[in-house]
Amino acid sequence: MDIDARINRRRNRDDSPRLVREYEALSPVAHIDEPSDRGPVFEELLDHLDPVFDGRLPPNAYVYGPPGSGKSAIVTALFARLSRLSTGTRSVIHTNTRAATTTTPQFVYVDRRETASEFAFYHDVLAGLVDEPVPEHGVSTADLRSRLHERLGSARTGVVVAIDHVDEPAGGDDLISLLAGLPSNVSWLAVGRADPGDVAVSAYTATVVRVAPYQRQMLVDVLMTRASEGLARQALDHDLARRIADWADGDAHDALAVLFVAADRAREADGGRIDEADVDAAIAETPQPCVSLGRVLGLPTNKQLVLRALVDLEEADRASVAATTEAISSVPTIDLSPGTVKRFLYEMAENGIIERVESEARDGKGRPPSRIELRFPPSAFRRLYDLQT
Repeated sequence: MDIDARINRRRNRDDSPRLVREYEALSPVAHIDEPSDRGPVFEELLDHLDPVFDGRLPPNAYVYGPPGSGKSAIVTALFARLSRLSTGTRSVIHTNTRAATTTTPQFVYVDRRETASEFAFYHDVLAGLVDEPVPEHGVSTADLRSRLHERLGSARTGVVVAIDHVDEPAGGDDLISLLAGLPSNVSWLAVGRADPGDVAVSAYTATVVRVAPYQRQMLVDVLMTRASEGLARQALDHDLARRIADWADGDAHDALAVLFVAADRAREADGGRIDEADVDAAIAETPQPCVSLGRVLGLPTNKQLVLRALVDLEEADRASVAATTEAISSVPTIDLSPGTVKRFLYEMAENGIIERVESEARDGKGRPPSRIELRFPPSAFRRLYDLQT
């Protein structure tokens, strides 16, 4: 958060004793403008991207690291700043006017969580290059790809595209084929968790950048920074921040998820600060391993709607897929058939969003029922979902 934002936050606050000042600042799916203590990684990425300062494209690269190491925060922050270097005029895609050449390549960020299909991928790349809205209906994938080639046809310097979450089980179109469909004056930077030898795109890269997990004190600093931005003064003490950091073991997402749940729990209890019981409850609610809440909130609308009903169910209603389907289908806000609800549950279990755990109870016939377990903290999803709807 920059100085102006800090000043405005103090100007706009009221005198009521609110624990949570700003949920966005606490959110594990929100990225701050300047990720803490990641200077060496920024330098390594800037070394790779150095040709852009001479108006040339860098080679392709792969950025990888474990969950919660800050990869997305680093890349989005860096690309946001580099995009300001572009001095070319953006063209309207509905005309045949050629774009003026630029002295610096343009920079576009796309998230595979939101662009799994071929249409969505080319749509988002093109949308990142032009000021006018790119149509989402009434055009074909081939038309979008053609417009993208036309848009970059006369650009001397081209564009660098960051493609995040390349190795998550989104079930989308093959990324290698999508990259092959890009114009020749496009360089890309893929971001994922898998080691280079385990991901296909690394075979097409000249540079590999590893992002290490957060060290304990770095993670404490992240927690205290977020708390200072989103909570009342002295709402989180260092001892509890260190406890969360120790538990999270270098994973900033999980640490922030615990902070978010603990803060929300303390707020619901009208507490003036987060206490040890709040942190205990938040840790107990956060599964290990924990699915990124960004993945959960990136699901299609109807699947999120099913999950929103699921997190409010009693444990008995999740004793089997059939029981869960029946309970969700009976929720007044769910306008989906039981068959659709069941299909969604199976698909989300296959992708690791939820888990089907085989019950120990047997009736002597067939397979035992599978209860539904969440792979993310329900309180965090509930609050984040309600805030965006």
